[in-house]
Amino acid sequence: MADELFRALADPTRRTILDELAEKSGQTLFEICSRLTMKHQLGISRQGVSQHLAVLEAAGLVETRREGRYKFHDLNTAPLRHIAERWRTPDPSGPEESTP
Repeated sequence: MADELFRALADPTRRTILDELAEKSGQTLFEICSRLTMKHQLGISRQGVSQHLAVLEAAGLVETRREGRYKFHDLNTAPLRHIAERWRTPDPSGPEESTP
């Protein structure tokens, strides 16, 4: 799972999509494409954005829900928290260790 997460985060376009979903969750594909074009001047096709969203969804960073004929995309930060916990540092209020 961590490999998929790092692969998803490696691409700058996918990170931009995540930034947009962090700013406004629950966007449709049309909304995401519009924001990428207008705000970030990214000339990417709907199919390209859809493929990026599929990678993000496989990594668990994006969740989708259907309401009628619309598909909404939401940011899921839980996988990022799992990665952060993986390399958690000791509590700084504990005993100090000297470094050589």
